[in-house]
Amino acid sequence: MRKYEVMILIDPTVDERQVDSHLEKYLKVVTDEKGSVDKVDVWGKRRLAYDIQNKSEAIYVVLDVTCEPATVQEVDRLLAIDEKIMRTKVMRPDMH
Repeated sequence: MRKYEVMILIDPTVDERQVDSHLEKYLKVVTDEKGSVDKVDVWGKRRLAYDIQNKSEAIYVVLDVTCEPATVQEVDRLLAIDEKIMRTKVMRPDMH
């Protein structure tokens, strides 16, 4: 099991109160594969450095998860298919 940080940019038209329920199915993939969701940090709506899909804002969410590499790849694949997700970035935090 490895720790991952997943940054997600969600379409700003999504209601911020529905963000948690929108992410629930992706978090379930992690827990179903014996992984754990360590933290869900919703930063809220922020201005983007440059427009993505003609939008200047997005709802930022950072997930800290512990799971197998194949599990985080599957979550990233599912997020990429979702029309409400504008961008994702999966990172492995430094373990110094």
